[in-house]
Amino acid sequence: MNTRLAKFAIGQVVKHRIFPFRGVIFDVDPEFSNTEEWWLSIPPEVRPSKDQPFYHLLAENDQNAYVAYVSEQNLLADDTGEPVVHPQTDTLFESFEPGMYRLRPRISH
Repeated sequence: MNTRLAKFAIGQVVKHRIFPFRGVIFDVDPEFSNTEEWWLSIPPEVRPSKDQPFYHLLAENDQNAYVAYVSEQNLLADDTGEPVVHPQTDTLFESFEPGMYRLRPRISH
């Protein structure tokens, strides 16, 4: 596979291009790194290609907070300037400035 550099950064707040949720990135895979079963569960008409970065998000929608795995093609920068309301943000991140969280030093790579 031909991988490319990630467009978004760890700590950046993003939103999904199609579905109504947003989140903060806490990890990045340079290419698809989930199960084939997971990938095939995505409807073919919206199934992303595997040769792009995939992001792990602490995500939220109107009802829930959860962890999401999203392809780069389905993400946009979130322009609200609002923090993500997820119970794990304080565990992974030490501070928030509009649009960006700062990772806790002990978690940094």
